[in-house]
Amino acid sequence: MKRAIPFGLLLALFATPAAAEVVQSSDTSFSVSHKLTIAAPPERVWQAVIRPSLWWQGGHTYSGDANNISLDPRAGGCWCEKTVNGGVEHMRVVYVAAPAMLRLTGALGPLQAMPVTGVMTIELKPQGAGTEATLTYAVAGPGGLAQVAAPVDGVLGLQWAQLKAAAEKRP
Repeated sequence: MKRAIPFGLLLALFATPAAAEVVQSSDTSFSVSHKLTIAAPPERVWQAVIRPSLWWQGGHTYSGDANNISLDPRAGGCWCEKTVNGGVEHMRVVYVAAPAMLRLTGALGPLQAMPVTGVMTIELKPQGAGTEATLTYAVAGPGGLAQVAAPVDGVLGLQWAQLKAAAEKRP
């Protein structure tokens, strides 16, 4: 029996301004991408990436506090969150090439309740004195994904902007 997540719940959990970076969307898959230039060298951007508590918004966590999020930047490492009654594994690290690439697998937020697979890739490339940073997130599963592509994209777009601000702050 197919379980549907109410669209209103998804919108409430992913409530953000819409972003226009949905690359592909169908009933069984979607892919989003965000690219920006950060006025910091790749090494400094990398240090921000591996500390999501600096840039992930607390309103998009299970605990309500981004300080409860951690990322172990090694193969098999966890992007996890502590909660009052336990915790959440958001994603698992499957590839690391510091400070150029980080790849994780997992279903973010309400996608965890769906039988889906997600792959997030973060790429950092030197661009002058700064960094070109690209985030892609591809999700596939048995159905119902077209309706969540834009909300997921919106949440990731907000977080990516926060990463830029965190990386550009002086240490």
